[in-house]
Amino acid sequence: MHSLVIFASGAGSNAAAIIAWFKASGKAKVSLIVCNKPGAGVLEIAAREGIPVLLTEKGSFSNPGTVARISECEPSLIVLAGYMWKVPDVLVRMYPTSIINIHPALLPAYGGKGMYGSHVHEAVVAAGEKESGITIHYVNEEYDKGSIIMQAHCPVLPGDTPADLAKRIHSLEHFYYPRTIEYLLDNMK
Repeated sequence: MHSLVIFASGAGSNAAAIIAWFKASGKAKVSLIVCNKPGAGVLEIAAREGIPVLLTEKGSFSNPGTVARISECEPSLIVLAGYMWKVPDVLVRMYPTSIINIHPALLPAYGGKGMYGSHVHEAVVAAGEKESGITIHYVNEEYDKGSIIMQAHCPVLPGDTPADLAKRIHSLEHFYYPRTIEYLLDNMK
C-alpha cells in the first residue's frame, strides 16, 4: 500500500477529501500530517482519523529529526493541501518528483509568492477573468513553477465575488485532487 504524507496549514478540506478517497479505495494510507499552524482545522481531522501529526516551526527542517520523521513514512507522495510555507529545499532535493501541490488558479497566471487562497480569487475577479480553475503540479525550489500535472477549468460568472469563485474552485479541488493522486500512484514505476 502506498504511503502519503500531507502538508496542510488550514481547515483541511482537501486533506479530508484525500483521506476519505483513499479510505474507500484502499490504494494508499495517509501516514502523517505535517502542519505549521497550531489550532488548524486539519489537526482535528487528523485526530478524528487517528493520523499522526508533526507540528513544525520556522527552522524545523534544519533539524534532522524532522526530515527523518517524514522519511520514516516512506512516502510515495508528499501532498501539499493548503500548506502555507515554501517547502524546504532539503525536502525538494530528497523527493524531486514526489511532492505535489494544488493551486487555486490556472498557472502560470496568478501564481508565485503571496498568491494563495482568497488572494488568488480576489485577483482573478478584479482582473475580470472569464475563466479560472485549479492546477496540480510538482513542487520545485520556486513557488508554483514545477511541472504541471493537470488543470481543470471553471467559469468566472458575471457578478461573482471572490467567495463565489472560491466555492467553485473548492469543488474542483475536492473532485480532482484525490483522483489525480490515485492516477500518479497507479503509474509509479
